Amino acid sequence: MPTSPPPLITSRTSNGSGAPPKRQKLAELISDDLRRSIVRDGLREGDRLPNEKALMAQYGCAKGTLREALKILEVEGLITLKTGPNGGAVLNAPSMEPTSRMLRSFLHFKTLNGAQVYQLRRLLEVEMAVSVVGLLSEEDLVALEHNVSDCSCHQPQDEDQRRQRFLEIEFHQVLARACPNPLLSFMCQFLNDMLHELVVIKKAYLPERKQFDAANQHYHTGLITAFRQQDHEQVRQLMTEHMQDAEHHMTALEKEIDDQLPRWIPPPSAP
Repeated sequence: MPTSPPPLITSRTSNGSGAPPKRQKLAELISDDLRRSIVRDGLREGDRLPNEKALMAQYGCAKGTLREALKILEVEGLITLKTGPNGGAVLNAPSMEPTSRMLRSFLHFKTLNGAQVYQLRRLLEVEMAVSVVGLLSEEDLVALEHNVSDCSCHQPQDEDQRRQRFLEIEFHQVLARACPNPLLSFMCQFLNDMLHELVVIKKAYLPERKQFDAANQHYHTGLITAFRQQDHEQVRQLMTEHMQDAEHHMTALEKEIDDQLPRWIPPPSAP
């Protein structure tokens, strides 16, 4: 941990809008410095931060300000605050979900569509799939096989078609979770989460598209065989074709749904 307080009061952050930079609160600056210290000192899950008294002396701040800073880290999932004689701030390994949820909330105001998701997905998914060749456990491979089997059993009802879309996304989540590159793993899981929400928000499961179902079954089955054979080139080729095909179907689904939405027709002008 740092031995002297950082220059907290003078720090400012840009809001990206051309307006004057926003002055950060002292609690935010302390939480930023604690976050950097955790990484710099190589702290791990289960390690503890110094106690309140030590941190207050380190940052020259009041108890309320320090507790606000620690609360920020707790909300982020980075620490757990425990009370009692053995209490204090204990480090957690944050899960992906809070970060993914915040990014998805941000993008909801950007009118994201399937084509924009696939602009990244058709590149990253291929690299991710190649990266897990030889790394998938037997448990992973069995989970993929069960996923394909479950996908082949759906019925043409809306709920079953919705479940079908979710199962198809989960196939890719199994692969992404096994990816050895944490950044690539996160990005692929995040894009899959975005697709999951687009399916729900746009009801992209309502139009029944048996060609889409059959194509996903074909590519997923082929990928499992290639993973078992540890065939890097076959995995790359199949996933490349799969992403191109999936983008085509997703774009068509969105267009079909948009075409079905009622259009607002302005009233006739008064004579």
